[in-house]
Amino acid sequence: MAASRFCRYRLRTTDMNAARTFYADVLGAEFWQADHDVSLVPLPKRAAAQGAPAHWLGHIGVGDVQKTAGLIATRGGQQLGPTQQGTDGISLAIFRDPFGAIMAVGPATADAGREPIAWHMSHSQDHMAAFAWYANLFGWTATETWDLGPTMGRHQVFAWDESGSNVGSMANTARLPGVHPDWLFYFRVANIEAALATVRARGGAVVGPMPTSSGDLVAACDDPQGAAFGLYQFAGGAATRR
Repeated sequence: MAASRFCRYRLRTTDMNAARTFYADVLGAEFWQADHDVSLVPLPKRAAAQGAPAHWLGHIGVGDVQKTAGLIATRGGQQLGPTQQGTDGISLAIFRDPFGAIMAVGPATADAGREPIAWHMSHSQDHMAAFAWYANLFGWTATETWDLGPTMGRHQVFAWDESGSNVGSMANTARLPGVHPDWLFYFRVANIEAALATVRARGGAVVGPMPTSSGDLVAACDDPQGAAFGLYQFAGGAATRR
């Protein structure tokens, strides 16, 4: 089976105008118009009624949405409502994985432009079982194991396939106070301190920044509507590590 990857990122928010302005201020005026598949939509009323906060929803691109949705359901995923057909013609099925994180599957996209996400972080309570689940479904490949100390613990680092570079990690960080199982997406920035100052000035919350083992800088944030996201500066402010 060909490997699948996160290829769309949708902000489901309670205030469309405020969210659009906030991320444009933090990540640049071109953020919503750039050649990557990032967009925002209203938080569905059903989700809000069930207590869901504003959040970023990552879509994993697959060849056959219905077939993959069936596989996910048989392997312990809980589908959250029927498969949807968006106004843009994109079908998607939203799931809670067996470990509590929310994700969606939709049609794969052609690689175009610069990937906006520097790192895909899965907060879990059983990261090895979670990685095995995603790897078996989507063809992801384990690359390294990082030990980030007694608080952040061991991270299973992964690539989309055997030929790719590191794109994310999974760790048992959902065992920490105030952290719940989810996918946290880290957006690239050239100057993390400047971006974090804007987050604070615009009413967001910040934890960090902190260095990675490779000398990059990362920070976890909440936007003013409560959606969690991350910021990622590669060492030296480069656009990528390569």
